[in-house]
Amino acid sequence: MLNQGYPCTTIIGSKHHGQMLLLHLASLYPHSTAQAWQQRLNNGEVTLNGVTALGSESLAAGQTLVWNRPPWIEPDAPCHFEVLWEDPYLLAVNKPSGLPTLPGGGFMENTLLRLVQKQSPTANPVHRLGRATSGIVLFAKTPQAAAYLNANWNTSRVQKIYRALAQNAAQQDVYEILTPIGLVPHPRIGSVWAANPGGKPSKSLAKVIARTASATMFEVTLYSGRPHQIRIHLASIGHPLVGDPLYGPTGQPLENLPGLPGDGGYFLHAQYLNLRHPISGEPINLEAALPSGFSLDQ
Repeated sequence: MLNQGYPCTTIIGSKHHGQMLLLHLASLYPHSTAQAWQQRLNNGEVTLNGVTALGSESLAAGQTLVWNRPPWIEPDAPCHFEVLWEDPYLLAVNKPSGLPTLPGGGFMENTLLRLVQKQSPTANPVHRLGRATSGIVLFAKTPQAAAYLNANWNTSRVQKIYRALAQNAAQQDVYEILTPIGLVPHPRIGSVWAANPGGKPSKSLAKVIARTASATMFEVTLYSGRPHQIRIHLASIGHPLVGDPLYGPTGQPLENLPGLPGDGGYFLHAQYLNLRHPISGEPINLEAALPSGFSLDQ
């Protein structure tokens, strides 16, 4: 799909005051070299306070920087979802693996947000799932519903339970995982969320559903909401997800050519979501069926 392009806008902060624009762009968007940014500047794609930029400008705090990204062909992604629940306030859907929740990276139109808003223009996701993660995504359709859910999402009022297929046979039946999660170096994108002793407190409870000699099916309940928490937590106890291209057995990026956070291949599914309705207070218990092929027979 060829999209319409996108204006990427940032406001220059005080810590970047005096920095050369070209160097700032190369550090702000590390996926491209300074040479690539100079070509974009030469093409007139970048403006500073509404004026076409050259790259040699010295930045000042408060300036508006815009990269008018030209249209590009987005990678293929599934273009369907299943509605699990809908009323005037909420919409819950079952997202397929491979479909990004929100625009980002190479995706803008091929996202769950764009697909949902074609049918329900006021719906906005309360949370997000990784592109390769399937399962329940909850949308709020009114500001009142969004405010309630955002305030309660990472509390005991909302129960989030996942199914995860992990490497290696678990030696225990239940694991309480408290590995802190923070940013660590990544050779391709600068930094990535991973197990980090100086990171933020995190908690997951992993229960064994089934196991073979080489793999384990876990049911994982989240008690905090860190990025990639289940992938990191299971890896940190010696059970990286089957097919995970990023995290190794310590919860750190793989030493040899680690993948990117959005790369797929792993098996993780948001299966259950239990909460009370933000307006009526009635209990809502949602379930998304496991996708085909999600089994120990891998």
